[in-house]
Amino acid sequence: MHLVEVNADGWLTLTPDFLRAFYTRPEVHPIDTSCDEETRLFEDLMADPFMAVSKERLATLVDQDAAYNYQTVLSFRAHLVAAGSLEGAYLRMMRTQDIDLPPVFLDQLVHVIVRNILQNCDDPIRLRAGEIFFRSQSVTTDDGRVMLADEEIVSMHAATGGLGSLGQLLVESATPLRKVELDVLDETSKDAYWLRSDRFDMVIDFRFTQPALDAFARVAEAWIEHFLRLEVRIEPRQSIKDEQWSWHIGMDRVSNRILNTLYEGKELIPGDEDLLIALFRMQVEDDSALIETMRSKPIYLGLAMTDKKIVKMKPQNLLMNMPLPREA
Repeated sequence: MHLVEVNADGWLTLTPDFLRAFYTRPEVHPIDTSCDEETRLFEDLMADPFMAVSKERLATLVDQDAAYNYQTVLSFRAHLVAAGSLEGAYLRMMRTQDIDLPPVFLDQLVHVIVRNILQNCDDPIRLRAGEIFFRSQSVTTDDGRVMLADEEIVSMHAATGGLGSLGQLLVESATPLRKVELDVLDETSKDAYWLRSDRFDMVIDFRFTQPALDAFARVAEAWIEHFLRLEVRIEPRQSIKDEQWSWHIGMDRVSNRILNTLYEGKELIPGDEDLLIALFRMQVEDDSALIETMRSKPIYLGLAMTDKKIVKMKPQNLLMNMPLPREA
């Protein structure tokens, strides 16, 4: 957040320092073996982050993998500049199907936007629920619970026992590692979140009636209002019992497929009923903003895990798939 500025509308304005953060990524930053022209290009961009860079100049780089990485970052920059704000760039990228950018760029955009949306939030559980918008989650369903942990952190512990390179050496030497238990974030432990939020190492219980599920709904409400200026109410549900079910939004690929199947009255693939981990009912406060056929009707939302028990949310679905008039 300290690399961007908030404009009068509450959206984030692109700054030179925000671009510099991408130029210093390890995929772009020169290394000892970089050629002189690559080093000069990096120094020029750090001095003037908005500097034009021609294809001819990129072609002079000895390492063409580095040239490709620069071109990728510069393409990302072009989208940011054209939109004028990070939110505007995100919306344009979601509406344009032929944009080919690394997923990490989009996740980082969502991360800083969610950070902006929740900047006045003092509830650690809601902040942790907001991480679902930009970080994949690993799901554990033992004992009837639905526990969400950061996928990257879980993978790291599985590979190294949480001991980094030392743990990797122990794994390679077949040395047994102590099982690492991640802490659960709840009402009794939530104060610990403030000291370790950047570690992404706290687990939430996503079961129906649990605070994390309601916290996620509050983040989704804020996300929609921030982008679409629509006030909505989102409530967790255990099932959909609505003979006039008219609209739904899957917040990931799996839930979208499952909800489509249910809406069409077809049989689910065996096991699909276990993949859907959360359902919500959404009501738009001013439904005159919706298409006429959806006024006074609820919108159902779903969130699901893959068969490998990973949740990869697509927050853009909450924006792109709303029943709004085409001109909106």
